[in-house]
Amino acid sequence: MPYLDLPTHRLHYRIDGKAGDKPWLTFCNSLGTDLHMWDAQVASLSQDFRILRYDRRGHGRSGAPVPPYGLADLAGDVIALWDALSIRRSHFCGLSIGGLTGQWLGIHAGARLERIVLCATAARIGSAESWHARIDEVRANGLGGLVPATAERWFTPGFRAADPAKVKAILASFAATSVDGYVGCCAALAGADLRDRLPQIANPLLAISGDDDPVCPPAELAMIAGAVRCGRHLSLPGRHILNRESALRFDIALKDFLTAAPCGA
Repeated sequence: MPYLDLPTHRLHYRIDGKAGDKPWLTFCNSLGTDLHMWDAQVASLSQDFRILRYDRRGHGRSGAPVPPYGLADLAGDVIALWDALSIRRSHFCGLSIGGLTGQWLGIHAGARLERIVLCATAARIGSAESWHARIDEVRANGLGGLVPATAERWFTPGFRAADPAKVKAILASFAATSVDGYVGCCAALAGADLRDRLPQIANPLLAISGDDDPVCPPAELAMIAGAVRCGRHLSLPGRHILNRESALRFDIALKDFLTAAPCGA
C-alpha cells in the first residue's frame, strides 16, 4: 500500500493503468470520501491513462495534520505527490472540494497541468458562516448525524433506491472520515473564493454539473466555464456525486474531452 510521507502527515495513494507513454490523469475526491469514489472511472479509463488517485489529508488512509487547512495546503499535497512520482504534467479531474483544488492548481500551477475537469463544484462553495457552523456541529457531535442529509444532497431518490449498495459504501466512507480531517477541509472551504482569479486559468477546462445538484447547481459550473480562457460546460443527470450516478455518460464525456483536439483547433 503506497504512502508519501510529508512533514506533517502521510498521503495514501494508488496508481492504476499500464506503465509506459500513457498520459497521466489525477483524480481528486470530494469532502468526506476516499479514493474509491473513482472506482468506476478507473475501470473505464485505465487502458487509456496512467491514473493517480489519493486520499486527501484527513480522509481514507491518509494522515490528518492538525487543522485548519487552506486550499493551498490541499493543492500542495497534489504537487508533492507529482514531484515524488516524477509526474511532470497530468490531466486533473476533481469533484466538489477536489474541483476547487483543481482551480487553484490551474491558477497557480498551470504548467503542471494538461487539461482540467471540474465536477460538481464552484469557485466559491457556500459561505464562511455556513462552513464554520458545520465545523462547530462536527466538533460537538461527530459525522454520524450528518449522514442522512448528506445522502439526500449527494444522490437523487431514484439512484438511492436503484443502487443502495453503492450509496451505502460512499456514506460509510463519509462517516469514517476523521473529525480533524473533515473540519480542516471545512476551514479550507470557508476561506476559498477564486471567482476573481478564474480568467487566469489557461488550460482547456470542462465543467460538469449534476442537473439536480443542490450543493453546486449547474449555473456555478457554467460560470466557471465562461470565465476561463478555454472552457465548456456539460450537465448530466444526478446530484452531487454525479460520477457515480451518471457513471457511463461521465466516463464518455471525460475521455472525449481529454482526447479531443486542442482548444480552438
